[in-house]
Amino acid sequence: MPRRMISQVIAGQTLLTASPATSVRAAAEAMAERRVGAVLVLEAGRLAGIFTERDALTKVLAAGLDADATSLVQVMVANPQTIAADKPLAYALLMMVDGGFRHVPVVDAAGVPIGMVSARDALGQDMVELERDLDRLSELEKSIGY
Repeated sequence: MPRRMISQVIAGQTLLTASPATSVRAAAEAMAERRVGAVLVLEAGRLAGIFTERDALTKVLAAGLDADATSLVQVMVANPQTIAADKPLAYALLMMVDGGFRHVPVVDAAGVPIGMVSARDALGQDMVELERDLDRLSELEKSIGY
């Protein structure tokens, strides 16, 4: 289970945000440009919702909606579950598994968004650690002539 703290995962992160009136197309273009899977929807600086690539697929594309005429407020997940930065990443992963989603907004004590964690964050670090372990194993095997 990942032992990293959420504060470590979001360090240096720049959030992708949009207003509720932003079109789905504009949000999708920004997500593609930044190579992220979700955008936080803010209203007066506060978290109003989240719009993800899954929402684009299931609520817009599959529903036959016009991405230019559909605003985020129409298809976002309103009032999403959030987590604090002082929690272990494992907590966020459990939230994702229990809730069936892949992104969790990180908020400060006042509820202001300060980051985002995703299932990819855990997988990425786990893959790095796995690659290191495999390299060590390979070196060990070479050293003992196996």
